[in-house]
Amino acid sequence: MAEAAAEAEAAVEAEPRGGAAGERTPGTVAESVRAYRLVVRMWMRSTMSYRASFVMTAFGNFAATALDFLTIVLMFSHVEALGGFSLPEVAFLYGTASTSFGLADLLMGSMDRLGERVRDGTLDTLMLRPVPVLAQVAADRFALRRLGRVVQGLLVLGWALWRVDVHWTVLNVALLPVTLVVGAAIFCAVYVAGGAFQFWAGDAAQVQNSVTYGGATLLQYPPGVFARDLVRGVTFVVPLAFVNWLPALRMLGRPDPLGLPGWVDFAGAPVALVCCALSGLLWRAGVRSYRSTGS
Repeated sequence: MAEAAAEAEAAVEAEPRGGAAGERTPGTVAESVRAYRLVVRMWMRSTMSYRASFVMTAFGNFAATALDFLTIVLMFSHVEALGGFSLPEVAFLYGTASTSFGLADLLMGSMDRLGERVRDGTLDTLMLRPVPVLAQVAADRFALRRLGRVVQGLLVLGWALWRVDVHWTVLNVALLPVTLVVGAAIFCAVYVAGGAFQFWAGDAAQVQNSVTYGGATLLQYPPGVFARDLVRGVTFVVPLAFVNWLPALRMLGRPDPLGLPGWVDFAGAPVALVCCALSGLLWRAGVRSYRSTGS
């Protein structure tokens, strides 16, 4: 593991970027993606060199997340509906939310370690490399075991699709994969924004987790079980409702508790683009404000 980490660091340091070493500009999207893939490849090689360990940790991640759905199943052993939703309908919400969040957690889950790097000064090392800092932080200690959450979410979603009563029009069929991708993009934007916030807060990993992990848990349940003000907040302030609530209500034929126009159900992609753009601007501002530990 240590050898792979050292190899990743050496490869990143050798990656050309066209700027001087120590330059704090975040770099282009293409440069960030290239550096991210490079670091992730090194960590994946490290992980797969211990296949038994990977299988056990991935299964552990799968089992731990499965307990969330088991809680919902046990709940339905005492009630017939939750917020007017049947078990297959809640499973549909659970599956879409868990899959989208699992993908984002796999890709950007290391962002919650940024505050620790800011506090102990190790972020300075990343800043000195001629590679976009965002790519390095996001790919740092890439945990392939997080695939367990994605697999578990897909299995629940598959069961829900088999049991739920949905009129599968061409539009609904196309909307489902778009919903999963859009949801993952929104969660990725939240991860980046939360990481940027830690440049000023020092270490606010728990605040970030309350929005990411807490938001994923929130979206696993019908919006009708929550206060209307909370639903408004996750629609207009932190637009997590576009991850799965709004498109899922459309696919399930359920009314929107806020009474929004029907076209809003299809606004997930533009909302995700805006979220990514805003989180990118926030990240740039955070990087430019960073003055190193103790300065």
